[in-house]
This record gives sequence, structure tokens and C-alpha cells, in this order.
Amino acid sequence: MRGGAQSHLLEADNGCWYVVKFRNNPQHRRILVNELLSSVFLGYLKISVPETALIRVTADFLAANPELHLNVGTRRLPIEPGWHFGSQFPGDPNRIAVYDYLPDALLPQVANLDDFRAVLVFDKWVANADGRQSIFHRALVHRSEDRAPASRPGFVARMIDHGFAFNGPHWDFPESAVQGLYHRRQVYESVRSLDDFRPWLDQVVHFPEEVIDQAWKRIPPDWIDGEEDQLAQLLDRLHARRSRLPELISACREARINPFPNWAGSTTR
Repeated sequence: MRGGAQSHLLEADNGCWYVVKFRNNPQHRRILVNELLSSVFLGYLKISVPETALIRVTADFLAANPELHLNVGTRRLPIEPGWHFGSQFPGDPNRIAVYDYLPDALLPQVANLDDFRAVLVFDKWVANADGRQSIFHRALVHRSEDRAPASRPGFVARMIDHGFAFNGPHWDFPESAVQGLYHRRQVYESVRSLDDFRPWLDQVVHFPEEVIDQAWKRIPPDWIDGEEDQLAQLLDRLHARRSRLPELISACREARINPFPNWAGSTTR
């Protein structure tokens, strides 16, 4: 798969396919911690993301698949057996088409376009140092405006790749107007004011500490061996910055190209 973590698409013994990031990936093992924490938080916020799992890669599997490896410079690095992070692929890759881009005419038809606003709140909270990444695929979606409770095929978006939450391996919270923004402003055309982010802002501002604790407990010990104190400090800072989210969302309007052209009082640059 593309990306600096050099993920691989693997079929697990449950018959599902996963995009797997390995513990000894070139970016740092903290990338896996970031992914796991984010998956728990996003699940609580009910934002559309792939199902995730801990994937155990055995020595026997690696011996039977010698082509599975990582590249660091000119070196070929073997993958370590053990527990790794998996993001579920939305079906059989031989049967389902997954896109990382939709034409302008199709983008407004995505069934869950509101999730781009929701995930921006999340990305600002966790200081995602990457631009927002997503995939699209066709699925049966319920149209609430229909009189009959029927489903029909349509495009849905899934928010992916949260390895650079908390500024990736640095585990800090830098701030930038463009951080976490999706690169296509169409997804923000419905934004008129801060109130358009309110449902998710309220959820994060009142985010339960027990959900953070649950996420911590899911992390395999060898992912954070020797870094337990640093992780505890990171999560304390995360919890403390919840109240700043309205300010961080509003600051996006100061980006070189304002992502919210319809926000009252906005000027397009």
C-alpha cells in the first residue's frame, strides 16, 4: 500500500482483508498506538471509519511469505512476528472497487458527507499533522428522505489513516490552520457557522475519561514498552485541550485558502 508506514494488504483467518501497519514500520511504533487510540475515539464519536483489529502475524506466516518485508533506505527489513494494527478493507479487494478520489459531480452525492465536518473536529482535537484522508466505495445506504424505508446503492466515505494524530511519532500538539483539512472544499460548503460543528464539538468537550482508559487498555504492551509515562502525559494533554476546539475550528478560516467560503463573514482568498 502507499504511504510512509509501508502497510500491506493481508487476508486474516476470519476471511476479512486488512490494511496492516507493522510494529517495526519505518515511521515508528507510536504510529500504531495513534491508530488504535484514534479508532476507539472515532468509534465513540460514530464517525465513519473502517473496522479495526489487532492482527497477529506469526513466524510461520512470514517464513511462508518471504516477499513480505519493509524497505528502509537500501536495506530490506524483515517484519517482526507479533501483534500489528489492521484497518479492515471494505470487502474482498478482488470484488469491490475502492476510490481515494471522486469527480466533483459525484462528491456531493456521498451519503455521509457530514462526516467530513465531524472528523475535522476530531483532527483538530488530536492535532492530526496530515491532511484528512478518506476512501469511497459503493454500498447500500438508507435515504431518510424516502417515504419507504428502502436502501439503494450509493457512495459512502470512510475516514482512514490516523497514524499522524498527535503529530505522529512526536506525541505533541502543534497547531496550524490547515491541519486536518480535506483538500476539497466542496465537503465544507454547508458550513455557515461554528454551529455546524456543534454536535461533535459538544461530544468531544464532554468526552468521557473512561473511553480514553478503554483505549489505553487495548494497546499491546510491546507497543509502548518503556514509554508508558509519555503516553500518560499525552492523554492528559489531550483531555485538557478539549475546551479549545471551537477556537481551533474557527482558526481554519485563516488558512491561505479559506475552506469555509459560506461561513458568515468569511472572505475567500
